[in-house]
Amino acid sequence: MNKIYFIRGQKIMLDRDLAKLYNVETKQLKRQVKRNLERFPSDFMFELTKEEFENWRSQFGTSNSGDMMGLRYAPYAFTEQGVAMLATVLNSEIAIQVHIQIIRIFIKMREMMLTHKDILLKLEQLERKADKNDADIRIIFKCLKELVNPPPVPRRKIGFIQDE
Repeated sequence: MNKIYFIRGQKIMLDRDLAKLYNVETKQLKRQVKRNLERFPSDFMFELTKEEFENWRSQFGTSNSGDMMGLRYAPYAFTEQGVAMLATVLNSEIAIQVHIQIIRIFIKMREMMLTHKDILLKLEQLERKADKNDADIRIIFKCLKELVNPPPVPRRKIGFIQDE
């Protein structure tokens, strides 16, 4: 799960991480993808832009701005569907087993997201109720302030009153 990143609003895995899982070199994985590009439309796989690559690198706290973390080329990012397609391109026993495990992880993540979504919806409902009660709460505080700090009462002057 720690190799799944959130880029362009999608959960993705990078080519180098997938290559390690599939027990192949990254260049071999990329070669197979390039040979079968028609199987990898943009919603299955995309190449990271320079900015996305910098943001991804910053997640690891690398201090050397010239450090490419061993990468000469921008990595490919595979969505869940792209990972599934990758298993067909890397047709080996390891690829099939790894693919099954990755899909299970994506399913668990989706289930967790749905659970969190339910909690967020309930919080939003509570927030709406609080907003409706805001006006009532303001009136209560206004009345309390008036009780604590009553307006000044006009007083009669003390002393002798002289008739003119």
